[in-house]
Amino acid sequence: MQPTVIVRLDSQRTTFQPGETLAGEFRLTGVSREQVRAVELSILWYTDGKGDQDLHVRHFERWATETGDVILPGRPFRFSTVLPKSPLSYDGLILRIRWCLRLRLFLKDGGEVHEEIPFRLGRTDPARVKLA
Repeated sequence: MQPTVIVRLDSQRTTFQPGETLAGEFRLTGVSREQVRAVELSILWYTDGKGDQDLHVRHFERWATETGDVILPGRPFRFSTVLPKSPLSYDGLILRIRWCLRLRLFLKDGGEVHEEIPFRLGRTDPARVKLA
């Protein structure tokens, strides 16, 4: 069985408003306690499109065996954070702003498993080309 990360948000929605709470839980499966080195949970936004990519982490949690954290596969880990006012998700013609929850599982053998859950912050209309 392959190591897997299962993430479940409390809400089935994919669009959230600034100031709302994004909460849920994750579980690790297909891995033993002895194989796990660390787990990281990030809520972040990044740009996509032309030019350099920007990335900003808004919420970060880390559990690591080397710091004494007990990581029990199969046990649910709860998370919760209040979403910021900005930047809002944006679908421009040249640039897009994307939000996601990213969970990374680091194994003692050097392997890594990750899962991403995309979501939108705010209700914004996509950019349109103006016709002359």
